[in-house]
Amino acid sequence: MRGCRYLLLCVLVGVLALGWCQGELNKDLVNKKIERKVDITSQVVKIATKITLENSGAAPVKSFLVALTPEEKEKLSSIIVQSGGSVLKIRETKVDEQPDVAFYKVDLREPLNPSKTVNVDVEYILTHILEPYPASIQQGEKQLVKYSGNHYVLSPYPTTTQTTTVAVPSPNIESYSRLKPTAHTDTSITYGPYESVAAFSEDAMSIHYENNSPFLTVTRLERMIEVSHWGNIAVEETIDVLHNGASLKGPFSRYDYQREHNSYSSIKSFKTIIPASAKDVYYRDEIGNISTSHMRIQDDAVELDLRPRFPLFGGWKTHYKIGYNVPSYEYLYSSGDEYLLKLRIIDHVFDDMTIDELLLTIILPEGVRNIKLETPYPVERLADTLHYTYLDTVGRPVVSLTKKNMVEAHIQDLSLHYRFPSLLMLQEPLLVVLAFFLLFLMVILYVRLDLTLSKDEATESKMRVSSHCEQVHTHHEKRARLYEKLEEEIHKLKSSKDVAQSQTTTKKIQASIKDETQFINDLVGKIRADSTDYADKVAELQKVDKALRECVVQQLTNVEKLVSGKMSKQQYMDTDNPLHRKKEEALERIKSLLSAI
Repeated sequence: MRGCRYLLLCVLVGVLALGWCQGELNKDLVNKKIERKVDITSQVVKIATKITLENSGAAPVKSFLVALTPEEKEKLSSIIVQSGGSVLKIRETKVDEQPDVAFYKVDLREPLNPSKTVNVDVEYILTHILEPYPASIQQGEKQLVKYSGNHYVLSPYPTTTQTTTVAVPSPNIESYSRLKPTAHTDTSITYGPYESVAAFSEDAMSIHYENNSPFLTVTRLERMIEVSHWGNIAVEETIDVLHNGASLKGPFSRYDYQREHNSYSSIKSFKTIIPASAKDVYYRDEIGNISTSHMRIQDDAVELDLRPRFPLFGGWKTHYKIGYNVPSYEYLYSSGDEYLLKLRIIDHVFDDMTIDELLLTIILPEGVRNIKLETPYPVERLADTLHYTYLDTVGRPVVSLTKKNMVEAHIQDLSLHYRFPSLLMLQEPLLVVLAFFLLFLMVILYVRLDLTLSKDEATESKMRVSSHCEQVHTHHEKRARLYEKLEEEIHKLKSSKDVAQSQTTTKKIQASIKDETQFINDLVGKIRADSTDYADKVAELQKVDKALRECVVQQLTNVEKLVSGKMSKQQYMDTDNPLHRKKEEALERIKSLLSAI
């Protein structure tokens, strides 16, 4: 019994949901007046309809329906309904009585009371609805296109009076359909006014005219945005562009193209607009940087004049990349660990652009959580992925979305909310510090560790001898400085004549000299164990040093005798000169031995 009740409840909910999704034709609504403007001056068709809606019934009306033909629904890129300056809520619905017509249900701001009227503006944009006719033209021919539509505004409600004005880019019109009353001026065709038009009235409209405006289509746009909390947002776009106008018939002549300048529908360049704060802008393709572009910095934007490597004719295409950096403080807002990213879903690629397919990827910093995406119009969000780059550990979250059939009306901001702990800002600097620490540690281990499988006795012996010889040099340098101090004491004694003080100081110096000499003697035995050649040289150094020391001590003794009066000055001079020569010879010999050790 409980199962039957549950099944009955599910059926009831399904029926209610179906009734909510389907619209109803309100017989009480009347289009008191309709003014429609159709702009076919470019590759996109812009239709703006002003409707004065009247409630002829007895009950208030909360919503009404907007109808489109199946062809318009297939080519529809954007639709917006406004009333009194406010955008009304709109959603697609179905009507059982007209299964072949596309309907949109629009909710009014306030219920429309009986016998009252309300003004609404319906604006929508159609893409790929203009047909090149003929489909192929030669290089110097002008491009003709054909527009097919309806003389009447397709509406589920009867219309009291309506007028349609069609704007064309030039007065060169091959032909156009006529449904009286019809008026034609230079660049416009006016149909109507038509009185007492029944609901769902249709009458084929056809206009065959000249249109040399750029028929450029972005067949695929891959827009990548990389967010850094270190102050920069990088944007890169990979763009495939196709000229979908009348295809070129016959060969292309570069000579005729540059001489006659009569290729009306070809495209030499186009203007792309990026944010005013953009810097480090680049424009390149598979070959490399395209240097024929120009950049103009304006107050509110940066204008790029992009010139492909070759002019684009019908059926021709090109592929390129454009990128730039913007400061994050203009698009990234924070409150504690909560962040809000607000930036454009697409940029202005060129005037009256059409984008068949967009793939937008937003690469967030590593460690981002609680991601919430808000868009101003419906998009298809793909599954989140991870992106790995320098110094990443678990990967950076990537938010991806896609949308088809986009125009300039879709240049709006998205809002991306997420949480990012501030402490994670230290992750990359700490990883750099850790990397350098490990590098230095590996160098230290590599230098100090012996990783050889067997010992090289000859190499180790040389290393030991080299180490001992360095110690010999160190001790000898100390000993040489002690000799210098001893020489200074000899000169002081000559002037002060204080023999007792001099003997006290010189004994200490001589004792230190003996200590250094003993250190070197100990090293001689260690060196001899590995190299007798170096040991003999060090032993020879010790012998010469002994002779030097004897000369210096003898000079000290002679000065003491001279100062105490035990030796005359002449005797001192006679004995000091030979000692001085011996000392100089010993010093030269020591210098030679040290250079060999």
